[in-house]
Amino acid sequence: MKANLFIIAGSILAITGCQTLQSTSPQTDIDQQTVAINAKSKKSSAVTLDEIEVQVSEVNNLWLRIGNEMTLPITDNELVARYRQWYIDNPKHLEIITQRASPFLYYIVDQLEKRHLPIELALLPIVESGFDPLAYSSGHASGLWQLTAPTATSFGVKTNWWYDGRRDVASSTKGALDLIQYLYPKMDQNWLYTLGAYNSGEGRILNAIKHNQARGKSTDFWSLSLPKETAHYVPQLLALADVIKHADKYGITLTPIDNVPQIEVVPIESQLDINLAADLAQIDIVDLKALNPGLKRWATAPQGPHQLILPSDKATNFKLALATIEPDSRINWVRYKIKFGDSISRIADQFETTASLIRSSNGIKGNNIIAGRFLIIPVAAKDPDLATMTADQVLARKAVVKSSPNKQSYTVKSGDSLWKISQSQQVTVAQLMKWNNLTKQSTLSIGKNLVIYPNEMTASTSNNEKTVNYRVQSGDSLARIAVKYKVTVAELIEWNSLQNSKLIQPGQILKLIMTNS
Repeated sequence: MKANLFIIAGSILAITGCQTLQSTSPQTDIDQQTVAINAKSKKSSAVTLDEIEVQVSEVNNLWLRIGNEMTLPITDNELVARYRQWYIDNPKHLEIITQRASPFLYYIVDQLEKRHLPIELALLPIVESGFDPLAYSSGHASGLWQLTAPTATSFGVKTNWWYDGRRDVASSTKGALDLIQYLYPKMDQNWLYTLGAYNSGEGRILNAIKHNQARGKSTDFWSLSLPKETAHYVPQLLALADVIKHADKYGITLTPIDNVPQIEVVPIESQLDINLAADLAQIDIVDLKALNPGLKRWATAPQGPHQLILPSDKATNFKLALATIEPDSRINWVRYKIKFGDSISRIADQFETTASLIRSSNGIKGNNIIAGRFLIIPVAAKDPDLATMTADQVLARKAVVKSSPNKQSYTVKSGDSLWKISQSQQVTVAQLMKWNNLTKQSTLSIGKNLVIYPNEMTASTSNNEKTVNYRVQSGDSLARIAVKYKVTVAELIEWNSLQNSKLIQPGQILKLIMTNS
């Protein structure tokens, strides 16, 4: 990488984007480094370009940025020394942590800097959860920041049937930092007290301080009588900070993390099927779920928060693609005929939704429903035939056991989708799903073997499907066309090789694959 050079008062500064030149050693601060460059410039005509490049490249390691910005003093304490040695003796632990933290750490650092909070707090998820957003403790705390349900509620982190904000990186980080900023002034602006209170509660710390004051004892953190977990919690964080800051000194090689945004929190305005979201973002559903571990069902929560976390390089195209989807097309619906003995809760369980969503979707205030009438039920959009199937057909979809001697196998390759496989094998998506017991929750993984039955191919393809050319009219959208022809937006995009960000134009010809009734 070539740096842009600016000569100011006899010294050389390298500027790359918003980054300022940092030191080659993580324990040397910016002022010391600037003096060193000035001194060198007096001894020689210029710092070599290669030297500048080395320094700039190191700024791009997020671990070094964190180490350079640390300000909390490291106490010379037996427990600090013990935890420090443990990290030194177990470098594999930090390697695993780096893998887990890589997508989220820059975002957390950025949030801390916006609030002018110590950078060391970015390491709290390591101590709390090992940077595992799905971590759950015996004390019923969950997520990266290990928030309990009452604490989450107190600080605006939503948890319900659809969504657990404690596992969502954006929501939980906001809640955790709000909690820390609440505790800091109550802890007399003492960061060791604040960290202890984050672990065991403000009351425990304040009572320990009062206890020592009443007996004329020192009230510094190390003199307080605290539960073992809290007494070890603070030194563990300080030891970790010391190891990160002085990794070279302790002979530890930290796997670099790019010092650039990895994720973006994207507003979506209303409930959205996550399989459709993955299609629009052009990422695998497994990857979308990994970035949004707070999502517990097939769609985002009806009442929000209306946001998704996406890879930074996918966010712009996703927003453009989402803009083509009308709000009422973001999830699919089936028309369900109420049977004798049905209840709203039973129907909700059958369709993996909630009774409250069924009520709101159908204008029902209580629990009374009448057999023979119909309900509109929100369902996952991934199933290409779901919108046109009866409720009984949806619930009865099961694997079909075959004994055909002509059974064939297809191995899923990178870039495959059910539609692409169906075209190459001359079968329908519905057949693939039926033969392989695939449902709306199913995902294709590379190397997976799919079953295909040639005896059913020709009849199904020739008799049940036809291609329709549709000329786009003024005012059309992909969502409107999809609803009109009972297909999905994802299918329209795939059938016509559309870029998700590309808007359709009047007069444009779209190909639709229609099933004959």
